[in-house]
Amino acid sequence: MKKLIIAIDGPSGVGKSTLSKILSHELGYLNLDTGAMYRTVALAATRRGIDAGDYAALQALCDEIVIGFARKDGTEHVFLNGDDVSSAIRTPEISLLTAAVAACPDVREAMVARQRELGAGGGVVLEGRDIGTVVFPDADVKFFLKASAEVRGQRRFLELRAKGVDVDLARTIAEVEARDSADTNRTTSPLRKADDAVVIDTTELDIPQVLERMFAVVADHRGRAQQE
Repeated sequence: MKKLIIAIDGPSGVGKSTLSKILSHELGYLNLDTGAMYRTVALAATRRGIDAGDYAALQALCDEIVIGFARKDGTEHVFLNGDDVSSAIRTPEISLLTAAVAACPDVREAMVARQRELGAGGGVVLEGRDIGTVVFPDADVKFFLKASAEVRGQRRFLELRAKGVDVDLARTIAEVEARDSADTNRTTSPLRKADDAVVIDTTELDIPQVLERMFAVVADHRGRAQQE
């Protein structure tokens, strides 16, 4: 059976990362968190004192760093030049900086090239904000997840609190809204739904309910493909 390219797009806090990990695991596919790649660039820029508006420096940075992924003890880990940065890239500060860094055309070009390289052979689930529109516009299956900003902010708030991070709910919701605005209004590869994407509103759905819908769509695609 042909291995599919599955694209999952949507704003922050809709559950893309969790759903992508489970879906890829159940299908035996590679899971590629493209958002983590941009977060890692943002972290690298911070560590080197590079301003998000210095596009020349960001381009040079992308040529120098090595971003890797590995699954350890059932958990996805992200590496920057061999250093495990899985937790470091998830802070509120890096979250906000990521939108600015991702707006740099040269950064996006470098990351998209790497994403296409990793996913070209199929058997991959990619999640991000422009997978179905820019990275793999011909992906076999496309999902676009959405949820209200308040619900997404609350999810993020609880996630950070569980990790021991001292955060404010109102500020977290405001940060989610700010990230939405930056992602939607950027000039290069803005966040938008692909015309042929299946939309799932996760506002009032839990992970198993969303997964059930996603697996149904994948099964339907496979069934139609076998009949052709």
